[in-house]
Amino acid sequence: MNEIPHQNTDHLFNPKTERADRINEDLTLISLKDGLLFGTDSFFLAAFTKSSPSGSAAELGAGCGVVSLLCAQKGKFSSIKSIELRETTASICKRNAELNCLSDRIEVICADVREILPEKTGGQVDVVFSNPPYMKPGTGKENESDELNAARRELNGDISDFCRSASRILKYGGTFSVVWRPERICDLFCAMRDAKIEPKRIVYILPFSDAPPSLVLVEGKSGASTGLIYSRPLIIYEKRGGDKYTADAAEIYDTFSFEHLFR
Repeated sequence: MNEIPHQNTDHLFNPKTERADRINEDLTLISLKDGLLFGTDSFFLAAFTKSSPSGSAAELGAGCGVVSLLCAQKGKFSSIKSIELRETTASICKRNAELNCLSDRIEVICADVREILPEKTGGQVDVVFSNPPYMKPGTGKENESDELNAARRELNGDISDFCRSASRILKYGGTFSVVWRPERICDLFCAMRDAKIEPKRIVYILPFSDAPPSLVLVEGKSGASTGLIYSRPLIIYEKRGGDKYTADAAEIYDTFSFEHLFR
């Protein structure tokens, strides 16, 4: 991720509080300096989310909109509703869509995920995806930034709220994709089942082969029967401390797909 010189983009964002970076897929991403930066969790969620080129999608807790941008840039959906609670962040999300000429596919909705109904999203959608806050309030080291705290902690809805919202706006048989933390996988599975979204596919992600999983990707299906399919684990780097991707990780970056892990 390379930050763009201010003199080239001053008319697009406020360099005192915001930054602009070139990221994957030749996108420019505006984000708050004291907010979350683009990371592998966002890219992997976008690549993992099932494509429906003529279908509709919604992102819950969109932040600056990077996952929606990646999906739209790759033509995964004909339309995406990016739902973000904080007005400042929703404004950035909208500017990112405009800056990358994706406003025709991305509509930003400033609203509380807990209150989202199909009326807000133009009807039920085919796919919902989310990179929700994964820490309980009061756990871990508090962030000085309100933006980081809101992005990382369940201050404005927990995983059950996100799953219930996904269930409300999903068509029957629609899919919900989420990136989550392995240590809280039981919370995710319980929340999905309570919302009548059955977990169907799962990928554990390890930074290197001798490390425990650091992320997990789960896809659920609205109204489905039981039956969970595991991929082989995704190991990102060939060795601890190295920066060379494994063949599996390199293929994801090349193809924007996880399908080879399930074969």
